[in-house]
Amino acid sequence: MKFMRMPLAEAEGALLAHSLRTSQGAFKKGRLLSQEDTVALRVAGIEKVVAARLDAGDISEDAAATQVAGAARGEGVSFNTAFTGRCNLYAEARGLVVVDRGRIDQINLLDESLTIATLAHCDVVMPKQMVATVKVIPFSVPGRVVEAATEVALHPAPLINIAPFTAKQVGLILTRLPGTKQSVLQNTIKTVRARVETVGSTLIASEVVDHDETAIGAAIERLHARGSKIILISGASAIVDRRDVVPLGLESAGGTIDHFGMPVDPGNLLLLGHLGGGARWTPVLGLPGCARSPKLNGFDWVLERLAANLEVTSKDIMLMGAGGLLKEISSRPQPRHDSGLVEKGVRREPAIPAILLAAGQSRRMGSVNKLLAEIGGISMIRRVAETIQASKVGPLIVVTGHEADQVRAELDGCDVIFVHNSNYADGLSSSLRAGIGALPEEADGALVCLGDMPHVAAAHVNKLVAAFDPVEGRAICVPTSNGKRGNPVIWGARFFSEIASVSGDVGARHLIGEYGELVCEVEIGDGGILIDIDTPQALSSVRRTGS
Repeated sequence: MKFMRMPLAEAEGALLAHSLRTSQGAFKKGRLLSQEDTVALRVAGIEKVVAARLDAGDISEDAAATQVAGAARGEGVSFNTAFTGRCNLYAEARGLVVVDRGRIDQINLLDESLTIATLAHCDVVMPKQMVATVKVIPFSVPGRVVEAATEVALHPAPLINIAPFTAKQVGLILTRLPGTKQSVLQNTIKTVRARVETVGSTLIASEVVDHDETAIGAAIERLHARGSKIILISGASAIVDRRDVVPLGLESAGGTIDHFGMPVDPGNLLLLGHLGGGARWTPVLGLPGCARSPKLNGFDWVLERLAANLEVTSKDIMLMGAGGLLKEISSRPQPRHDSGLVEKGVRREPAIPAILLAAGQSRRMGSVNKLLAEIGGISMIRRVAETIQASKVGPLIVVTGHEADQVRAELDGCDVIFVHNSNYADGLSSSLRAGIGALPEEADGALVCLGDMPHVAAAHVNKLVAAFDPVEGRAICVPTSNGKRGNPVIWGARFFSEIASVSGDVGARHLIGEYGELVCEVEIGDGGILIDIDTPQALSSVRRTGS
């Protein structure tokens, strides 16, 4: 192709490179100039134009894009009429787009004039969703480039296909240990059913059995006999080895372990196995713990492929690492919450401000406001505030009430946000409500601290922050010391409205019991998380120790 500024006398039959507007009318770029066009342009006072003329063997942009798109189009894919060198391909059914990354790269490496862009291999697509676009950059492409691209796109099979989801009967086994809550089992069933229905299948049965290989094996056999085409196992305890309870249960049912573990996070502890062979081949999946959460995880990727009748091998799973650090995708039709950890498709560190409750009347201390009492020359409230500020949380919101001016004075120079609770006499719940109301919108969670716990250290807080991950199901992080729960606690953003609705002189501890499946106990070891200063005797004891 020759691209140049040329006299109008030589421009007939050339492609106009830039749009022109004259008194004679508009001339769009890409227009094939006719003799009448050149006359009109000359009348408008134009003597030269920038235009392109195809060489022998060149293929025009629209024809080239159409040819390559047609070759790339496989099952379940349609394409539109090319325009300005672009031809788009669309899904005709709901399922997974199947592309060959290697061949995509081959086409794009042929020549800069021809490009193809696709969705990622095995992305979920909807009918009429664009899955790929072929774009010719200049006005034409050398015929040899188009022919080479066509060959790559067509062989050994069309480059882009849609594997539609097909209705499958799915069975679910849940195991229990002593202390396993019924609510956890019910929520797991609900979440798994939503996932199964999202890929067009049906959960036909769920069984709850003891966390024992014999019981698991018998349940697998029953679900297989009932016609389950996929069997899922959610263990009360995560699988940690090929010889763990769930894999042994699969083997006891005559099944085979194909792969354990995957380079996808969340989702590392997934087990892939199967029963039977041929027409009776039935995949069996041991689910990672994160599958109890509706958040995107590695289990989704495997379930989607199985529902689309795509083979999933050990090698397939081992090659999922590139892109396997998962982000939340808002367009995925699954019931998700706590998505604040994902911003513009990129997972990030959680934003966790702190609420320091400093409004109480210290009734058990008599006439002394315990928060103003000094320990080692520093008031208790300042000691706690400085500890929080030395940690990874922030900003720090201090809720004042009783003797608010004195509390403010004690925190002079500290970088804090004060919120006054004029209803402090109503109890702890009113201060929680005030603190929640002052949280920044971008908060993913909040650390709720008591002002009378001077033995809590910044390291304790940082351990809680490290554990907090609602995507993995750790939405409430509670410190423990030798199994006893203490304070402070990190609450995920999903609980803010419920905390704010609490009334009376109580905190939000009841929510820990109600949402046991989302609680993460973080062993601190230090008993300081259990000690609050409520009485003169407790204050004297702390002062005697000098800390």
